[in-house]
Amino acid sequence: MRQRLKVAVVAHLRHPIAEPFMGGMEAHCALLVRALGAAGHDVTLFASGDSATDLPAHPIAPQAYEQLMPWALWHGRQDLSDWLDNAYAGAWAAIRTGGFDVVHNNSLSAPIHDWAARDGVAMVTSLHVPPFARLRDAIARNPAPCLRLTVTSRSQLPLWDGVADGRIDVAHNGIDLDRFAFSAVKGERALWCGRITPNKGTREALLAATQAGIGLDVVGPVDCADYFARVEPLMTGPHRYLGHLSGKAVAARMRAAAMLVCTPCWDEPFGLVAAEALACGTPVATLDRGALREVIGDCGTCAMTVDGLAAAMRETATIPPAACRARAERMFSAPAMIARYEAAYAAAIAGARASSSAMTRAVLA
Repeated sequence: MRQRLKVAVVAHLRHPIAEPFMGGMEAHCALLVRALGAAGHDVTLFASGDSATDLPAHPIAPQAYEQLMPWALWHGRQDLSDWLDNAYAGAWAAIRTGGFDVVHNNSLSAPIHDWAARDGVAMVTSLHVPPFARLRDAIARNPAPCLRLTVTSRSQLPLWDGVADGRIDVAHNGIDLDRFAFSAVKGERALWCGRITPNKGTREALLAATQAGIGLDVVGPVDCADYFARVEPLMTGPHRYLGHLSGKAVAARMRAAAMLVCTPCWDEPFGLVAAEALACGTPVATLDRGALREVIGDCGTCAMTVDGLAAAMRETATIPPAACRARAERMFSAPAMIARYEAAYAAAIAGARASSSAMTRAVLA
C-alpha cells in the first residue's frame, strides 16, 4: 500500500499552468498534479495566479511573467531574475510552514536548492532542460542527501556528470492515456505540433513535408514572431497553419494524422508530443536529436537531415498504429510516471531523515 504524502509542486513561472498549454513543461506539470491526486496524495501547486482554476493552486505571482516581462526581451536582465527570486521566496516561506512531506520542484529556480539544503527539506527536482550556469552551480554546491534529481531521458544523464552523481534518476514524462485515445484509422496528412520557434524546427518540417509530397498541418503558439514571418510563406499548397489549439483539439488531430513530424533543432530532453502521438496510435518521423530516438523506439523513423526526414516520412506511414499505442502504455502512462517519482520521493525523504538524525546525534554528543 502506497504511503499518502503531502506534496508541494513548484511550477515554472514563464507561462500559466493552463490550457492551451504553451509547451511540454506546462502540460507535464498539470498532469503531475492531477496524477498525484489520483494516486491518493495531498497536492498543492505553487504557480502563477492565472493557472487553471481546477488545480489545487497556491498563487505565488498574480500572473505568469511572459505577459509582464516577455522572455525574448527580458532574459538575462536582473529585473526578471529578481522578480522570479521574490516569487519563489514567497513560495518557499509557505512551503516551510505547510507541513509538506516532500517538494517536487518543476521550476528552473536556483535559490530553491539553497533553501531546501539549508532547511533540510526533502525535495525532488525534475530537470526539464539541459544545464545552465546558475542552476548547475546551485545543484553542485548543494549535495545534500535530501535533494534528489530526475531527468526525463537517459540522453540527459551525461550532461549532469560531476554535478549530481548518485542523486539523479531517469523518470520519463507521462501522459494521460485517456485524453490521447487510440485510433487505428488514419488520414493522409501529417501533423507538426509545438511552439513555433527556431529550436523546434517548424521550417525544417515544412521543407521535409514538401519534399515527401505529404500535406502538413502545423499546430501551436507563435513563440517567435520574427521566425514565424519566415515560416509562414512555406504554409502554402498542401500545408496549413491551424493555430494554437486546445488539448482536446490537438488530440483529435493526432488521432487522425498519418504521422507526427518532430523537428528538434536542439537536443530535446524528452519530446512529450511524440509520446502523446504514440498513445493515439500515430507513428513519428523525427530529426534524431536528444531523446527522440529513446522515446519513439521502433514506432517511428529518425533522420539527420531534412532530406533524410522526407524519406523517413514516407517510411513512417507503414508502422502499425497498435504497436505505437502499446509502447505508450508500457512506458509513458501517468501511473508509471508517478511510480518513478514516488521512488525518488522516498529517497529524498529518507535522506532528510538521515540528515536530521545525524544532526541530532551531533548536538547530543
